[in-house]
Amino acid sequence: MEVQEAGDILEESVADLELPMETNNLPEEMSLAEEAMEVVINNVNCVFNMGTSGDIMLLFMAHSWHKETCLASAQALQDSEVISKLLLVKTAEFACVDRPHVERGISESRILYTERRNTEISERRLGEPPVENGLIPYLGCALQFGANPLEFLRARQKKYGHIFTCKIAGKYVHFLTDPFSYHSVIRQGKHFDWKKFHFSTSVKAFGHGSMDPNDGNTTENLHETFVKTLQGDSLSNLIEAMMENLQHAMLQSNALKVNSQDWFTDGLYAFCYRVMFEAGYLTLFGKELNSPKEKNFARQEAQRALILNALENFKEFDKIFPALVAGLPIHVFKNAYSARENLAKGLLHENLRKRDNVSDLISLRMFLNDTLSTFDDMGKAKTHLALLWASQANTLPATFWSLFYLIRSPEAMKAATEEVHNVLEKACHKISLNSTFISLNREQLDNMPILGSIIKEAMRLSSASLNIRVAREDFTLHLDNNDAYNIRKDDIVALYPQLMHLDPEIYNDPFMFKYDRYLNSNGTEKTTFYCNGRKLKYYYMPFGSGITKCPGRLFAVHEIKQFLTLLLSYFEMELVDKNVSCPSLDQSRAGLGILQPANDIEFKYKFKFVI
Repeated sequence: MEVQEAGDILEESVADLELPMETNNLPEEMSLAEEAMEVVINNVNCVFNMGTSGDIMLLFMAHSWHKETCLASAQALQDSEVISKLLLVKTAEFACVDRPHVERGISESRILYTERRNTEISERRLGEPPVENGLIPYLGCALQFGANPLEFLRARQKKYGHIFTCKIAGKYVHFLTDPFSYHSVIRQGKHFDWKKFHFSTSVKAFGHGSMDPNDGNTTENLHETFVKTLQGDSLSNLIEAMMENLQHAMLQSNALKVNSQDWFTDGLYAFCYRVMFEAGYLTLFGKELNSPKEKNFARQEAQRALILNALENFKEFDKIFPALVAGLPIHVFKNAYSARENLAKGLLHENLRKRDNVSDLISLRMFLNDTLSTFDDMGKAKTHLALLWASQANTLPATFWSLFYLIRSPEAMKAATEEVHNVLEKACHKISLNSTFISLNREQLDNMPILGSIIKEAMRLSSASLNIRVAREDFTLHLDNNDAYNIRKDDIVALYPQLMHLDPEIYNDPFMFKYDRYLNSNGTEKTTFYCNGRKLKYYYMPFGSGITKCPGRLFAVHEIKQFLTLLLSYFEMELVDKNVSCPSLDQSRAGLGILQPANDIEFKYKFKFVI
């Protein structure tokens, strides 16, 4: 079924659908409509960006209630009077499908919503940030924010100042936009429950039970687990394994062996995705073979086929991840649900125990799951799935942007190639496809400031993370400029570092890629940046901040650096269209980290050496 055909079917299905609706009296053609909805839903990146009509979304909501799932929403809500009524009902806590007199309920809910909104505004205490409630009940400013977070926040910053409040999906979110005051939030950690949002999001997306020890499913301290297994010797072990697995993924292609003199054309993002996913998966979860050099070619190919199948499932699941974070139930997305379950099955403990070279992180998590938790087998597997997603979802696009900007810039390519050559020469590595794999340790990789600057600059341009903290109590937030604001319990304080990353007062020509932006004149790493003449403590935050900082950030940077090092060592690379425009950023994932490219870019590559 084509998308257009699906849209036509849905429009026909809702032609006679009017309030009131009963969950046991939906249109007879619902089965066909369900199929059509699957086609439409699975052809968009995020339900908030759907281009379908409000009437189609009405059917979507009826279907959601029918399945006893949560209320769905989309950009089309703004254009549908009927759906606005439904949202009014939702906001006033009426379940219209359970009320015999729906119109009376809508009328009452309008009154209640108006009273509630007036009460909320009038009761906002003196000393609280200025607030914008938005025009749509419950959603508030969600749709405007989701359409273009950067421009939305810049406009409110200009209107309200460096701190302001927006109602988003029923929550009050206080946006702090002054980078000099970021430390004020970070140092007042005792007032925030940083775990609450992250734990609840993980439950919604991955389907495991809560990992918050306060909820009684486990007593594992995840922060301690990450510190033990992603730093020190454990980090060095990860780097060593990743170096080997990357070369296995890059160099063992049968086609490459047969035609080593030929140019190969591929999508740049597709190439990065395939190689990094395979190598990262093997590095974390081990391999069924004792060595990638094992002679049994059939077993090697069988293992690769399993990982490539996992890759396709990961793509299908990750495609609707923003919708899951927004609160939509995964059961609405049948293909994504199936993909998630298949990924989890591959991570069952009974399967992981058959694998060699499982990382310290996964080995320890398996032990703690078995000894400290009450999760069932699939629940344990889904906690590992959360780690798989965390290790891949942002690293994959970050790798793409790093390689894209590198290939696109002759100056960057020349400087990076020379740096890699010098490091390999000092390590006495002679590059040949008939020799052993390249092996560089953590110290040698750290001695590559040019590659480090390229990666940081690429991430600065593509990062759109949202740093969130939930207030655990009423308190007063004291800012760097001596201003103070009252924050209520359960309100959210949010930092959006993209505002800082693209601020011309901090970064000259902020939208331009400069490979040496993070280098001093003597070639060392630059860590001093200013805004309006004042030195900044926080100037680069793609990995979050404070205790919520990504625990895998060191490994993430090292694996991208390894990837670029190996490509520069083994291959000649060019963009097919040397004048190609930079892909736009996919804004549907704003708030989740590194944004994906809206479209792929073709490149070509060939071996530098004859096999």
